[in-house]
Amino acid sequence: MSKRIFDRLLIVTAALLALSCKPVLCASKADVEAQFESWVQNDLWPEAQRNGISERAFRASFAGVELNWSLTDLAPPGFPPPKEQKQTQAEFSSPAPYFNEDRLKRLAATGRDFASQYATVLKKIERTYGVPGSIVLAVWGRETGFGAAKIPNSAVEVLATKAFMSTRKEMFRTELLAALHIIDRGDATPAEFKGSSAGALGQPQFMPTSYLKYAVDFDGDGHPNIWTSVPDTLASIANFLGQKGWQRGRGWGYEVTIPDQVSCAQEGPDLAKPVSHWASLGVTRISGKAFPSDEGKASGMMLVPAGRDGPEFVVTPNFYVIKEYNNSDLYALYIGNLADRIAYGSGAFQGPWGDVGKMLRSDVAAMQKALEKKGYDVGGSDGLPGYKTRRSIGQWQEKNGMKPTCYPEASMIGRLK
Repeated sequence: MSKRIFDRLLIVTAALLALSCKPVLCASKADVEAQFESWVQNDLWPEAQRNGISERAFRASFAGVELNWSLTDLAPPGFPPPKEQKQTQAEFSSPAPYFNEDRLKRLAATGRDFASQYATVLKKIERTYGVPGSIVLAVWGRETGFGAAKIPNSAVEVLATKAFMSTRKEMFRTELLAALHIIDRGDATPAEFKGSSAGALGQPQFMPTSYLKYAVDFDGDGHPNIWTSVPDTLASIANFLGQKGWQRGRGWGYEVTIPDQVSCAQEGPDLAKPVSHWASLGVTRISGKAFPSDEGKASGMMLVPAGRDGPEFVVTPNFYVIKEYNNSDLYALYIGNLADRIAYGSGAFQGPWGDVGKMLRSDVAAMQKALEKKGYDVGGSDGLPGYKTRRSIGQWQEKNGMKPTCYPEASMIGRLK
């Protein structure tokens, strides 16, 4: 074979390889890193400059910053798109393990110690923001173990990685620009600017945009510091809850017993009634105590997070304020229970969690879609039974002559079609 023919074969072979090359083989991490450097300089910096961020702060923030490939939900350019997570095929978990008793006991004991140590600060915080110290301590304990949790990540690196190549780039780009504002105004140096693998900052785990709205200087040193200042951390949590609508003088709610003749399909913040209304139906506190007299005319909402197969509650609007911190009924119940342990020395919820949470999310999603077709508002068919799904199930059960349980059960699958 002549050299000329051989060279032509090499060129053709290379061309065919290029055409058949899969993205994961064509792109390398080095290629993506180079694109990231170009993006920082030619895309991000001009926008940061337009937003009033100084070049000094920008350069300091990105000194030594590289892409963090260990993060989740990444979609690197030139790589195959991430596979859609078929979460609806998985089982959703029983609520019971969420309330790990050993951990709650440890957090409560530590919380009581901090309640004593920071009593003066917490009283001042409650006067200023209206939020009880026990609630503030509970959030602090749940988020970062009262500041003991290690937060080793460079928040700029996490946010920049996700702004450049995550599945939610625009959201993280907004958070990254907010982070640069925080550094530029001198609240933290880039070395001090630590966050979680999701970009949440410091001991309260605020995203940067939340930091700019809610972080406060409570120790009087001239700037908010949610990384090492306990007064600033506690006051910032209280300010968040206060601005979200915390009602002074009210707690989060009460564990109750709901009589069998009272339908569980009355749940939800949009079905609020005076606490006296629930009492008139025979709903009683599980502790045996009466509802406080000043609560009678105040609004309360039924909450049955596991339907009839779990603890039952009448909650106040403050419960839904806690959910602004983390949009989960179980999270808000955890904070409420931990706060009560810190304030009153109480223990676990008395109502047992039943054998629930073992259905496939795909089956629950199918039930939600079937209920939607029948005209029920289930709050979306994501396979997770929120309060709209729970009460829709209860309403459907009542309409079809069944005793309402207000929670998805496998026996309903065949009938809900």
